[in-house]
Amino acid sequence: MADLQQFARAVPGQPEDSLGKALTAQSPRRSPPPTPLASRAIHMGVLVLWVLLLGAPFGLHGVFVWSAGLLYVAYDTLLLVLTFCLTLPLLVRRTPSPRSGSKVSLAVIVAAKNEALVLPATLSALLSQSEPPDRILIVDDGSTDATPEVLAKLYGLRPPPLGTIETSHPKIHWLRLAGGGKARAMNTALPLLDEDIVLTVDADTLLQADAIAVVRQAFATEPNLVAATGILTPVCANTPSGRVFEWFQTYEYIRNFLSRYAWMRLNSLLLISGAFAGFRRAAALEVGGFDPDCLVEDYELIHRLKRYGVLHGRSWTTRVLGGAQAQTEAPSTPLAFLRQRRRWFGGFLQTQYWYRDMVGNRRYGALGLAMLPVKAIDTLQPVYGLTAFVLLCTYLAQGRLSVLAPVGGVIGAKILVDFSFQLWALYLYRRWLGDKSAGSFGHAFLASLIEPFTFQILRHIGAIWGWAVFLSGRQTWGSQKRVGALT
Repeated sequence: MADLQQFARAVPGQPEDSLGKALTAQSPRRSPPPTPLASRAIHMGVLVLWVLLLGAPFGLHGVFVWSAGLLYVAYDTLLLVLTFCLTLPLLVRRTPSPRSGSKVSLAVIVAAKNEALVLPATLSALLSQSEPPDRILIVDDGSTDATPEVLAKLYGLRPPPLGTIETSHPKIHWLRLAGGGKARAMNTALPLLDEDIVLTVDADTLLQADAIAVVRQAFATEPNLVAATGILTPVCANTPSGRVFEWFQTYEYIRNFLSRYAWMRLNSLLLISGAFAGFRRAAALEVGGFDPDCLVEDYELIHRLKRYGVLHGRSWTTRVLGGAQAQTEAPSTPLAFLRQRRRWFGGFLQTQYWYRDMVGNRRYGALGLAMLPVKAIDTLQPVYGLTAFVLLCTYLAQGRLSVLAPVGGVIGAKILVDFSFQLWALYLYRRWLGDKSAGSFGHAFLASLIEPFTFQILRHIGAIWGWAVFLSGRQTWGSQKRVGALT
């Protein structure tokens, strides 16, 4: 065991509280810049348009009384077309680049609180990597379960006093904290490491054998790369509810990771999944680490890295790595799913609000002129979607065939578009990952038929709950109950 200060590595030219000072200096939450007119116009335009569309059923006729639904369908279709165009390069099989002569050091941070059920499998996967990490630091954020017994039995680690690190294992170190939240736990760990790259891995995430090797290679060959994520596959409990949620989330994740690839091509990738994310440690320290006041600290950090890079003339990039794959436990029940999406969407709204000065700002290139305006629309997309669904149910209850017939035609056409994109996405995803077993074309068709009236509605409800969290000012992300789906 050793005191934290013995492991702290001073950052040149910065005092010990450099993370806090850097966060204060670089976060627009701490020092809000003026909101540009373009940003105000984009955000207000989305809201005003929705208010206007609420009056459509009272002033329009035929299919146009469902104008909220028409706009929702058109917007989603345009995003699918954009993703289709930007993912075309995945059709070309690329020869793996030769291994770089340089090698970067890499440490893994596993932030854990009451994760005794899943820790053994996660640590076993990390130790079994084709290129194991130089160090695995378990940041125990106030666990009260059997974590000490598990670590003692499997790795011979003795529980260290709070605020100290147990280092008797050659690879696995154990830092115990009193409990202050995931972001604070990782911020405590960052200055204690001296590796070039820090990989954050959730305690319920299993990396495939070559995942770390792929991450190392990417950072070694791309000096400007500051953050990267791998490909995650959701795994749910082996229950009827769990199997249904795993089915829906599998196709959702496939689409989402292709979308990330598309935005990566525009140097606008913002969503780096904290469950499996690599960061260049020096860059993360320079901008202040993770923000403890954000519900989605990983997403917010990427915004700060992007913003800092532009303002300080750094050509920093972010990537999604198809060769780095992992499985992660996903919600298996409606309530668990809603709670997850509540936190995700509430954190998304926080971040969009804090970084509103970047929206519509040409200084940030495609990020400011395309990605962030899309995200501005996404803030109210669930509201548009639920409005369209409620109106559709109302017309069904009223038996308004003059409206239902054309609306049904629009919905049928959208289902065909969605199915076509599902096939395209599944085909590309398999090529990208080199895994022909990923997903199923038959299941993709069923998902296209069922998802708009079930899973998608549930996602929107979770987002509305996220709006309530955001407007209430709540800043805690709560805890997740693990079901051991990966054990």
